[in-house]
This record gives sequence, structure tokens and C-alpha cells, in this order.
Amino acid sequence: MNSLASEGLVIDWAEMPTYNTIMAVAVGAGLVGLVWLGRELLRSPGDVVPEGWALSFGVLGLVLTTTGLHMTLTWPLAAGGFPFDNIIFGETSLAFGVLLLAAALYIWFRGAAVLATPGALEHLRKVARPVSVFVLGMGLGLIGIAVAGVKYQLFAAPPEEPISGEFAEWPLVEAIFMSGLIAIVGLGAILFPFALRSIRNGLWTAIGWLWGIAGVVFIAFGALNFFTHIGLIVNTMG
Repeated sequence: MNSLASEGLVIDWAEMPTYNTIMAVAVGAGLVGLVWLGRELLRSPGDVVPEGWALSFGVLGLVLTTTGLHMTLTWPLAAGGFPFDNIIFGETSLAFGVLLLAAALYIWFRGAAVLATPGALEHLRKVARPVSVFVLGMGLGLIGIAVAGVKYQLFAAPPEEPISGEFAEWPLVEAIFMSGLIAIVGLGAILFPFALRSIRNGLWTAIGWLWGIAGVVFIAFGALNFFTHIGLIVNTMG
């Protein structure tokens, strides 16, 4: 439980396990990986090593699926007064993690054979079309999260958290930053099914920039949070 005692915010961390640090890094790496793989497929498919991408997406998918599933089913952040964060971080990570695992399995078992055939990109486009409905739905969900983040001024760090806590008096600052970052990913997801109408169109470039930029920021922000969250724990243990 949280309390505002004279010494400041106190959190019982045994009741509120937090691991959106590794989630953020894994999400960022997954987004960058998708852009990187897409670029190789469009520009030099002969350079693609399927096993490497399968391993990468498998590792990231496992991290996001396990942490996202636990957060989605148990709501660990509710005990500390942040129940909405279980939806924001848990459900979205679970969705992305399962998608990455599916991609990893397909690439591992079918990647080399597909790339060795004529019309490989056209075949991959058709394979991806059914799951694009779910990607579109999650993209719309991410936009909903972004709107909620600004409307309810979510994501603000308490003053006890290093660096991010410096903006505690202005909760809208971090709300706009995180909501904007989530919206960028969501916009790319919304464009995804429309980009699948053809192999080469401008939408792929737009998605690449959106997911690439968001991925780099997620990696950097997640890495930073390994320090800021440790600092928050130290400062609020009581």
C-alpha cells in the first residue's frame, strides 16, 4: 500500500512487482527488429538469415508474453494505486509478445523455404493479411490509451523517482510524452493492413519511420528506467 507519511511516499513493493523496465526495452527492440527485417526483405532478401530473426523474435516474444500475461491476469500494479497501468502495459505487451512468438515460429520453420522460392515477398504479404486485423485492432487500442493518457494525465512519476520525478509538478509533460510515443506505435499498426495491399508503397516507409523512431525511444527510455525505478524503490521503501 502507498502512504504519504511525513517522510514522503512509502510503497510496499512486495505487493506491487514492477517490470515495465524490461518490457519497454523488449518492445523497443521488437519494433526496431521488425523495421530492420522489413528493410532487408524489401532491399536485399538474399541477406536475410531466418534463424537469426527467429531467435530474436522468440526471445523478445517470450519476455513480453510472460510478463504481459502475468500483469494482465494478476494486476500487480493495482495494489499500488495504478490499476490502469496493468491494461496499458500488460495487455499491450501480451499482444505484441504473442505476435512476435508467432513470427518467430513461422520464420524458424518456414522462413528459409519461403525465401528460396520466387515471389517470396508476395507470399509473405498473403500470410500476414489475416493477422493484420488484430494488429489494426491493437493499433486503435493504442490510440485509445494515448487519448486516455492525456485526458487523465497518466504516466506522471512521483517526486521520489529520479529524473522523471523532476516533472512531478507538471504531470501533463510525461502524459504527453508517453501518450505521443504510444500513439506513434498505434498509428503504424493502423497503417499495417493497408500497407499489405501491395509489397511496395509509401505506407511501408511511413510505418518504418514510425516504428523505428518509437523503438529507439522505447529502448532508451526502458534502459533509463532501470536506474529511475531502482531509485524510486530505494526512496520509497520506508
